[in-house]
Amino acid sequence: MSIIETEATLHAAHRDNHTHRDVNGGWLRPAVFGAMDGLVSNLALMTGVAGGAVSQQTIIITGLAGLAAGAFSMAAGEYTSVASQRELVEAELDVERRELRKHPVDEMEELAALYVARGVEPALAREVAMQLSRDPEQALEIHAREELGIDPDDLPSPTVAAVSSFGSFALGALLPVLPYLLGASSLWPAVLLALVGLFACGALVARVTVRSWWYSGLRQLVLGGTAAAVTYGLGALFGAAL
Repeated sequence: MSIIETEATLHAAHRDNHTHRDVNGGWLRPAVFGAMDGLVSNLALMTGVAGGAVSQQTIIITGLAGLAAGAFSMAAGEYTSVASQRELVEAELDVERRELRKHPVDEMEELAALYVARGVEPALAREVAMQLSRDPEQALEIHAREELGIDPDDLPSPTVAAVSSFGSFALGALLPVLPYLLGASSLWPAVLLALVGLFACGALVARVTVRSWWYSGLRQLVLGGTAAAVTYGLGALFGAAL
């Protein structure tokens, strides 16, 4: 009895502690990278214009225009990309659905062969495939996962992708503009706030990677800061030439 209880306790402990991080990134990765994209692109745009020794009003207009243009571009791109991907998946599902209707036995044998290839005994694999194939919708779901690597019930939404991309990009792009909107008269408050935002985004990315938060934060800060410095230098060069 004590052995059984010990094994049950170990099993329960393993079950309770056996967790993994979200390797697909879930909502965090697209949201953070969208904000990071907005930060880097708008910061670089604003520093490039500021390097040309333009007025404060011009920098503000540039930042707001970069925010709007980038957010709409991201939303349109995400919507088109996800919609196209979804349409492709739905087309493949229709093909699989027709095959299941026209050739149910062949599809069942194909599913059994997949399980055999994974080490299941042929007789057991055939029995499992036969039971799973009794329900057409369940059979479609199993074939989609095994052959296409997709979940028919969990297809991405183009609208959700577009809205989330728009919002995250706009939020990131707003940071460099915010100090100007609050009355700042120089570029440095905008740069400092944007660099803090870049470090925070990089640190958040560490949640879906094996890197430490400070390493990811510093890496993104350096990359974003370099982009801003390069565009500022180009703006100053072109501004002097003009």
